[in-house]
Formats: sequence, C-alpha cells, structure tokens
Amino acid sequence: MFTFESLDQHGNAVNLGEIAILQEEIPAFVHSIVQQGIMISAMHKHWIFMEPSLLYLHIQSVEPPLNFATKVARTFQVLSSYPVAGDE
Repeated sequence: MFTFESLDQHGNAVNLGEIAILQEEIPAFVHSIVQQGIMISAMHKHWIFMEPSLLYLHIQSVEPPLNFATKVARTFQVLSSYPVAGDE
C-alpha cells in the first residue's frame, strides 16, 4: 500500500508505504531503500506462526511522489521472489 499527502508549493509530499516482504529478503531490501534516502519507520510481523515468514516494512519520505515511486520500484528489483496472485 502506498499513499502520499497533499503537495506543497515545491511539489513535495509526505510519501508512505507498507510492504510485506519475505524475512530472508529483508537485509537486501532495507539496504537498498535506505541507500536511496527513504526512512524505515517500522518493521513487524502481523502473524507470528505464518509460513513463509513475512515482515511488514513501513517506509516514508518527503519528496515528489514520482521520485518516491521510482526509488521503491528500483528497490523491488533486489527481491528474488515473485509476487503471488491471490486467486491461485
């Protein structure tokens, strides 16, 4: 889930995201997102005994929303697993 608040006079907004990631992919994802200047505000589990183990990262930045989206898309490239469709 990704959202952004109202743009200011310079085109910047508060950009927020919540992303579910496999536990083993957390180090590479966190390294990439932080290197691009995006802050991680929280990391937690929703389900304790879920397999595979997923962690939820909350990320945020203050910048133009398109810049934020580009950085997040670039970071998704470090993931090695593919999304799973919900209707399989």
